[in-house]
Amino acid sequence: MNAQKTFGIIFILGLSVNMAFSQDKKANTATPAMLPNMEEMMKKWMDAIKPSESHKMLNAFVGSWETATSLWMQGPSAPPTVTKGTAEVKWALGGRYIQQESKGEMMGRPMSGVGFTGYDNINKKFISFWIDDMSTAMYNSEGGFDQAGKVLTTYGKMDEPMTGEHDKNVKYVSRLISPDKFIFEVHDLIIGEPNTRVVEVVYTRKK
Repeated sequence: MNAQKTFGIIFILGLSVNMAFSQDKKANTATPAMLPNMEEMMKKWMDAIKPSESHKMLNAFVGSWETATSLWMQGPSAPPTVTKGTAEVKWALGGRYIQQESKGEMMGRPMSGVGFTGYDNINKKFISFWIDDMSTAMYNSEGGFDQAGKVLTTYGKMDEPMTGEHDKNVKYVSRLISPDKFIFEVHDLIIGEPNTRVVEVVYTRKK
């Protein structure tokens, strides 16, 4: 038996003992028949933690990439600033998440960031987490793919230090163009459609 499964058994047994003790202490009516079935609990737990078919959809993003980042600082009608960079995307934690490490430039200074994207088996949605050295915040979002499995859209919130805005609604879109190219977009929803895109990163697979 591997360490992960052993830990799970110990955790669930401990939880069951605490439940039984609590029931007995309150009403003195707990019986073995009232306790959860260990095999059923273990199966549910193991099903919840193993990578699913939805996780495999993220494999298209894995690889070594050249990036071109367009930033619309002066609004959607003005030309963007464009900078170059690189990104490495790999599987992490046993195929449960993809991990991205990016390096580039933003607003005239070097930038590096780390992000994780995965699929929550229990809540049935894709989840994402991002941090970088352009902020001290942690950015979280959640959402899903379109029916074709080519566009991943997630929604989150962010603060804007330059304007003092808090909890702005933000949309993140990842478009799979081909096996060797995808595009990531950041949309500032407060701007209003159809000009909400403020950042676009084009990923081209390294040859």
